[in-house]
Amino acid sequence: MCGILGLIAQTPANQVLYDGLLVLQHRGQDAAGIATIDGNTFHLHKGNGLVRDVFRTRNMRALRGHAGIAHVRYPTAGSAIDHNEAQPFYVNSPFGIVLGHNGNLTNTEQLQQELFLEDRRHVNTRSDSEVLLNVLAHELQAHSTMRYRLEVQNIFDAVSGVHKRCRGAYAVVAMIAGYGLLAFRDAHGIRPLVLGSHATAEGVEYLIASESVALDTLGFKFVRNIAPGEAVFIDFDGNFHSQQCADNPTLNPCIFEYVYLARPDSVINGISVYETRLFMGESLADKITREWPQHDIDVVIPIPDSSRPSALQLANHLGIPFREGFVKNRYIGRTFIMPGQAMRKKSVRQKLNAISMEFKDKNVLLVDDSIVRGTTSREIVQMARDAGARKVYFASAAPPVRFPNVYGIDMPSRKELIATGRSDAEICHEIGADKLIYQDLEDLKVAVRKANSTIEYFDASCFDGHYITGDVTPEYLDEIEAARENGKANKDEDVNQLDLDLVANE
Repeated sequence: MCGILGLIAQTPANQVLYDGLLVLQHRGQDAAGIATIDGNTFHLHKGNGLVRDVFRTRNMRALRGHAGIAHVRYPTAGSAIDHNEAQPFYVNSPFGIVLGHNGNLTNTEQLQQELFLEDRRHVNTRSDSEVLLNVLAHELQAHSTMRYRLEVQNIFDAVSGVHKRCRGAYAVVAMIAGYGLLAFRDAHGIRPLVLGSHATAEGVEYLIASESVALDTLGFKFVRNIAPGEAVFIDFDGNFHSQQCADNPTLNPCIFEYVYLARPDSVINGISVYETRLFMGESLADKITREWPQHDIDVVIPIPDSSRPSALQLANHLGIPFREGFVKNRYIGRTFIMPGQAMRKKSVRQKLNAISMEFKDKNVLLVDDSIVRGTTSREIVQMARDAGARKVYFASAAPPVRFPNVYGIDMPSRKELIATGRSDAEICHEIGADKLIYQDLEDLKVAVRKANSTIEYFDASCFDGHYITGDVTPEYLDEIEAARENGKANKDEDVNQLDLDLVANE
């Protein structure tokens, strides 16, 4: 996953984009970037690290202009630490375009060949986002007028061309020099994208973001979700245009957004993330009542932070005390998005510390949002035992993660997933718990639908192995796993930053 922002403002855009990236920091901690436009010149700064570490005062001063896009990166394709793959990306032909992308293309290799052999375009990195940018640039050129000028309909036609060529998940923000801000979403609506507005004396400002929480905190009013397959274009004078650009679009939001990825104070596709997590706790409580009526749980303890609403509701429904048993060090990165098992294992005890009085001589039910690789769960179970727990039970608000996610979440290797090829009993043994309770997939879907009954389908591929784009084969999974292993073997410790002023072609 990544976090993206696009802004058309009446005042300088740099501070608003920076503040928005801080709000979306949970969506990516490996790299950050901002691109603004002033006249016909793009100003771009990006680099590896947290938002607060990438940007300094001198960088912010150089980001001039009243419009821009921004990105926080959590890599799922390409290198985890190559600063050249930080976004936004830029091309100067045909019009000068900068682009930020959340998601993952599933036909990147095919597109790379087409770009080189047919479109005569060169891609500099292994990032699928740069591929997407070049496809968009080619389609804009192909649909422009004889004098390489763009009308609004030309832009929407170009997005239609992107939809025809690109497969996978993508929510995109882009700026076209001389024209305006473009945003669009894939035809399956896998990754979220929301639109907000803010009325000022000088005119209406628009903000497009991955999550509604960015709108809330920056003073923008939520307008609506950008629909699957839809493109939104806002010119630099603030004129708003939108059009459906895909054939037969359907909404299939990633259900893992509600389990873990999104902030609880966000509303995505009309669904309150916080409310869904409460419902997940209720359904877990119902399962325990149904399948383990004679349980001996003394206390329910969440593994902070995203599991807290589920754990609280579970405890309330079971009539069992809810306690905070772990204190989180907020200055350590989220373990789920840290590269490498060794670093992940090392970080757990740096990140969490147990409050012994809440564990000593008790049968404890630990509640987490999910179990992906199992390394973190194993360490936390052992921490509970070391703190004096008599028995340690473990509940997951999500079903077993048995399949790779290829639409923008870092779960590409089957052998890294603890649930692949193992029964629940075997997983319980692997993490060292006395009992393991998983959420059922249908109960998870019901929990999310309770917040918005109009949602019929979800992308739940990491749980059920059904890939909505229809192009993910066992051979494809083998290829991405091999590429992941090669990427690990060839990591480059380059952590430089890039600061550019780019004069766009008219």
